[in-house]
Amino acid sequence: MSMSSAQSLVHARHHLLWLSQAGWLRLQATDMDARQHATLQHWQQMRWPVIVRRRDAQASEQEICVGIALPPDAQGNKPRIALRVGTQEVAASRAPLLLRDIVAARLSTLPAAWQTGLAQLQEHMGRADIALSVFGSLAWQALTAQTYLRSSSDIDLLFQPRSQSQLEAGVRLLAWQAMFLPLDGEIVFPDGAAVSWKEWRQVAVLGHHPEGQVLVKRPASVALERVGALRASLPLEHSCAA
Repeated sequence: MSMSSAQSLVHARHHLLWLSQAGWLRLQATDMDARQHATLQHWQQMRWPVIVRRRDAQASEQEICVGIALPPDAQGNKPRIALRVGTQEVAASRAPLLLRDIVAARLSTLPAAWQTGLAQLQEHMGRADIALSVFGSLAWQALTAQTYLRSSSDIDLLFQPRSQSQLEAGVRLLAWQAMFLPLDGEIVFPDGAAVSWKEWRQVAVLGHHPEGQVLVKRPASVALERVGALRASLPLEHSCAA
């Protein structure tokens, strides 16, 4: 698992952060219930990462808003712990896991139909020169080997198109594979704007309306924005460097 130094990587939503010992100790000294305290101790012992979430309005410029998600309980509830860490408390960080790495790992805990379907999706995306990343329950299960996935779980994927043509191809492939797998997730545009790919398809593709609006998540805000402006943030075609 390749990691970058904390200083060299922008801490975008869904990025993985490994905390320093000082960071863990400070968090464990804050006011929280016994279960949360035990979870933080266990996370530190296992050397598992936290995941970057949307910024709180009260967070300072020196803080990164992160979270830990626990496996669902018997009732299907998904306990989460919201935290803030200082930039100096991040020991290492990396972008979200790639789908191709999940497929290559052949996780024994995945349903056989999922393994086959994800391998097919990765093959088609690879031919289109599109790299998908993974977040949510599938990512947590791959990172911790704990049981996060249930029969009702979605497969959350991140799609970062580099051109308008790649955007169209990627959404088309996701919609096709979603007939066989419970796919969900986001399109992330170059400036970090994130949109549900299903909502994008409904408004921008099926609706054929450049003035249509979609819900956009940014690092510190959520707002409706026009699909035409988002599409225009991408070049028509992706040009490969020589």
